[in-house]
Amino acid sequence: MHSIRGDERVVIAAVGVGDVTHCLESLEAAPGVESAVRISAPYKFVSREYKAEKSEIRVDGASFGGGEFTVIAGPCSVENEKQLMTTAIAVARSGARLLRGGAFKPRTSPYDFQGLEEEGLKLLRKARQETGLSIITEVMSDRDVDLVAEYADVVQVGARNMQNFALLKSPGKVGKPVMLKRGLSSTIKELLLSAEYVTSHGNPEVILCERGIRTFETATRNTLDIGAVPLLNELTHLPVVLDPAHATGKSSLIPALARAAVAVGADGLMVEVHPCPEEAFSDGAQSLTFEQFDELMRGLRPYLELWREQRRAVMAS
Repeated sequence: MHSIRGDERVVIAAVGVGDVTHCLESLEAAPGVESAVRISAPYKFVSREYKAEKSEIRVDGASFGGGEFTVIAGPCSVENEKQLMTTAIAVARSGARLLRGGAFKPRTSPYDFQGLEEEGLKLLRKARQETGLSIITEVMSDRDVDLVAEYADVVQVGARNMQNFALLKSPGKVGKPVMLKRGLSSTIKELLLSAEYVTSHGNPEVILCERGIRTFETATRNTLDIGAVPLLNELTHLPVVLDPAHATGKSSLIPALARAAVAVGADGLMVEVHPCPEEAFSDGAQSLTFEQFDELMRGLRPYLELWREQRRAVMAS
């Protein structure tokens, strides 16, 4: 049983199996019950049928789904203290609200850099202490959820683990928001059902991330499904963030797609930034330099003014 308390009514969602027609009729006849409605979507708790208004998820002073467009920036992987600290200071100065950085890295080749693991988590915590940025980092195994949650403000479940159902059940117990990235070959329905795993196991604070899907196109790393953002806004109350770095694999395309993220109604942006992309241990081709990130943030300002006006109008209606 889950409840949402509003100003005028309380919505109670009960999830189970079997024919509930008789139960609905009995509930509707009970005192204090306005109506009993079956949620038709296969994803119950994340659907707009369960909650019509957008959910706002707060991470320290930042917000996803409220009146802010929140930018997450940082390196693909935590490589060493100097690399991480200089990046954290630079992105904070330019206006990022959260620092990303992989301590555990899922890599296609077993010979590629796999991350610094707990040492990387300790460096992320140090970066938060020095800059005030909240931390988001990926967890790859249900065995590591408690460890990652000890250091991170947001626990990320990456694209390769979007349907790791044992992992999806675990973040419900740690009390930290979860960012769930869409799988490379996953449908919107599959993404929302994966989010349902997290919410149905006790954690309603899920942020969705569109990061591109695998298609026949080879000119970019993946194909950015830009239409997924407004579609998700129709289907779910969960906030949606866009990741143009993994979607394209090309740093030159990120500024245009960042502006597109604002235009199509995303709640935030996740980009990769590195002090020297050509020397990055991973994903250097899709990483921005400090100067490029600062230019991107300055270029977004007029678009964000319009975004805020539109968001205020929607929230007031």
